[in-house]
Amino acid sequence: MSIKPKTAVNIGGSLVIRNPVMTASGTFGYGREYSSLLDLNSLGALVVKGLSLHPRGGNRPPRIAETPAGMLNAIGLQNVGVKTFVAEKLPFLRGFDVPVIANIYGETLEEFEEVAGILNAAGGVSALEVNISCPNVKKGGLAFGAEPDTAREVTKVVRGTTNLPVIVKLSPNVSDITKIALAVEEGGADAVSLINTIKAMAVDVEKRIPLLGNTTGGLSGPAIRPVAVRMVWEVVRCVEVPVIGIGGIVSARDALEFLIVGARALQVGTANFLDPQSAVKIVSGIEDYLEKHSLNDIAELIGSLQIPE
Repeated sequence: MSIKPKTAVNIGGSLVIRNPVMTASGTFGYGREYSSLLDLNSLGALVVKGLSLHPRGGNRPPRIAETPAGMLNAIGLQNVGVKTFVAEKLPFLRGFDVPVIANIYGETLEEFEEVAGILNAAGGVSALEVNISCPNVKKGGLAFGAEPDTAREVTKVVRGTTNLPVIVKLSPNVSDITKIALAVEEGGADAVSLINTIKAMAVDVEKRIPLLGNTTGGLSGPAIRPVAVRMVWEVVRCVEVPVIGIGGIVSARDALEFLIVGARALQVGTANFLDPQSAVKIVSGIEDYLEKHSLNDIAELIGSLQIPE
């Protein structure tokens, strides 16, 4: 009987997951929504919908629009708030043997600090993923992740508030993502995840109005995957911490691209809307690839890109 390849990976600090496939924040609810459609325990980790200090209603509709090879969304960070999550959502997740990663955001450093503190004390959360694509209201609405200094600062605040592994989620809407990655590594990040959605827009040509109520939104899906692969490759080469790849992954072949360029793990997002079992199918596909290529450990695949001279 053949021995199955090892698929466990360390994605920062003390967090070791059974396989490299995670769900992306904002595409998997709080976990319960998908629990009847797939085995949550088969995931490497489950990243819940972004959490703020207080509940948020989000943007006005329409908030989603389909585009060629992807989708636009402008949900507006709608969520139940961190305290309701801890009281009403987290107890359900504690019943599963899957690491729960809480995605967090705030409009001020103080909000990031308070949300991180609440989750640190809650029990049942394995790591925090810090969304630095949100606006810093004290800096005129500029995203925390738009400049190295603010990205480093928010990372330091969260790092100083929790003993959980800290993953910082990077925005592609910057001039040089490697500078942001280096800044959050200096700030104490245990890992980085990238990319978040690309700012985009679509128009109803008959009505001559934007398709989204918010006018602009975030582009996700297969259309952005080559951009994401390129940015992950660039970041892997400049930081020491693990990198988690995100962007347009709908199949095992897509996932393999990210692993080969050096991502330690990956997140499946838009594909969850197309097929709720996408993530577990990707896990199986990665295992099949390892067996086919006689690789005993996924570590042999990660970062194995060869560039001809």
